[in-house]
Order: sequence, then C-alpha cells, then structure tokens
Amino acid sequence: MANIILMTPNQLKRWRKKNYYPQAELAGALGVDVTTISRWERGVREIPSFLYLALECLEMKKRLRK
Repeated sequence: MANIILMTPNQLKRWRKKNYYPQAELAGALGVDVTTISRWERGVREIPSFLYLALECLEMKKRLRK
C-alpha cells in the first residue's frame, strides 16, 4: 500500500512563504486558479494528496535555475 502524504493548510502556506511564491505565482506554476490556493490555505478545500510532489518539483526547478 502506498504512503499518502497530506499537507495541512498551514504547511502549504509555510512552504509558499519559505519558497517566496505569492499565491498568484504558485497558482500559475501549478495550473490552478489563485482562488484554489486561497481555499487550500484557508482549509475551505481539501489539498490534493499529490500536491507535495508538485511542490517538490517546483523546489528542484528553482534549485536548477540557480
């Protein structure tokens, strides 16, 4: 059985701020609406289980650009 990692709204918000992504920029990078990011961070919508993988990819892309 696979290990599923679920992010909390606070974890997402901390990740975004730590990695210097405004909500709009993160939304663009993930291909979602900025309202979706806001809803995830406020706990209005459940954060998809695959999001941590997408965020890891964004971190790697950022490191490679340096």
